[in-house]
Amino acid sequence: MTEIDDDINDHDGLERIWAPHRMAYITGADKPAEGDDSPRSCPFCLTGGPNDNPLVIHRGELVFSVLNLYPYNPGHLMVVPYRHIPDYTDLTDEETAEFSRFTKTAMRVIRSVSGAHGFNIGMNQGAIAGAGIAAHLHQHVVPRWNGDSNFMPVIGRTKVLPQLLDDTRDMLAKAWTVV
Repeated sequence: MTEIDDDINDHDGLERIWAPHRMAYITGADKPAEGDDSPRSCPFCLTGGPNDNPLVIHRGELVFSVLNLYPYNPGHLMVVPYRHIPDYTDLTDEETAEFSRFTKTAMRVIRSVSGAHGFNIGMNQGAIAGAGIAAHLHQHVVPRWNGDSNFMPVIGRTKVLPQLLDDTRDMLAKAWTVV
């Protein structure tokens, strides 16, 4: 830490965790000007191509695993199909099986090397759902440890839920038999 950092911490008594590498993600500095809708400019298509990429952990026939350039936690990786598709339902059965195997292997590997206590596993489907690269499906595998929670539940003792659980349950139960 610098002298300025020490002064700031002394002033209000709060500890700060600095993650300046995240600013490039927040500002979109590394985003292609033409967007990532095209495989020509999609970072996953470029990463998954024939060139060696130091972030790629393992390559399969249909999917690969790659470290997140802007991780939430150490070991945060993604499982990505080679095909440039936007939605989980676009995966073939073979892709789905390998996607699942890679996720399980990622959890085992991360747990074995870092002792992760748990994981957040997830996909944001579409820009409206928070996908930073909505045009190319990817699943996050984020290791978690006791005490690394974000500020809402820790400081605010709050979880944000936009719908009553009964309403959510009824909606999902009704649609489950239709799909």
